[in-house]
Amino acid sequence: MEEFVHVSVLLDETVGGLNVRPDGIYVDGTLGGGGHSEAIAKQLTTGRLIGIDQDADAIRAAGERLAPYGERVTIIQSNYEAMSDILDTLRIERVDGIMLDLGVSSFQLDTAERGFSYMEDAPLDMRMSREGSRTAADVVNGYTEDALYRVIRDYGEEPFAKNIAKHIVRERETKPIETTLELVDIIKGAIPAKARRTGGHPAKQTFQAIRIEVNRELEVLQNSVDGMIRRLAPGGRICIITFHSLEDRIVKQIFRKNESPCICPPEFPVCICKRRSLGTVITKKPILPSEEETERNRRAKSAKLRIFERNAEPATWQ
Repeated sequence: MEEFVHVSVLLDETVGGLNVRPDGIYVDGTLGGGGHSEAIAKQLTTGRLIGIDQDADAIRAAGERLAPYGERVTIIQSNYEAMSDILDTLRIERVDGIMLDLGVSSFQLDTAERGFSYMEDAPLDMRMSREGSRTAADVVNGYTEDALYRVIRDYGEEPFAKNIAKHIVRERETKPIETTLELVDIIKGAIPAKARRTGGHPAKQTFQAIRIEVNRELEVLQNSVDGMIRRLAPGGRICIITFHSLEDRIVKQIFRKNESPCICPPEFPVCICKRRSLGTVITKKPILPSEEETERNRRAKSAKLRIFERNAEPATWQ
């Protein structure tokens, strides 16, 4: 098996943003190759790190990388949406920091058989966890034309989504669409030649959309962040790295809502809804990679880091 490789994006900014304490408890909800986790573990003495990832290859690689840190590190194969249940099982009530890196790993992108890449031929898979039941082939061959259109439009922000969905449905009437390059050819045929000559690869946005759908990425994110904030100890922080506008919008809105949850009409002289702020958005604008980092790692170009800090006063907890 190839070495699991994932260049940690915004490494110093993220770990620095956590304000790691040697005796603190931290959770890396997207362990990957263990780069961020190792940087956290190096700063711990009596503290603890819990690493979570749904990809068995990531669990194997991170386990080897983090082995020198012994009992300071606990690694669990799961989706970060189960974080609250995992903490309950570990009998941990509050943690001092949580981080998520929502990017697809270089290993996943570059391992053709995983089906994430539109550059190499492989079965249409795209599962972050190989134990997942739904694959990209299921989406491409099983969704109605309207459902495909909505996935490609909403998750890929693809201007030619309607025509791409139409071409996919037409082609699969002859035979199932089974490989990545079959799908790429169909997408190319659905996009006007002039549009194909500008911008990036014509299949990029559609592949992104299908990957998000297969792995329920936005649904999991939307349903998880509030719960993570509530597991933070006073002064604890959550750092989230996103890679496209849909993710970033969700994180931005959830952070803002937890900072300013009041739903009273603006004309009310005082708040009567009793919804109290759970913390502060540390990053009024997202932290972006430096030019040096993007030159070193082109996949960092679209990364954005947002940080939220839980209130220090227990009286403000809900």
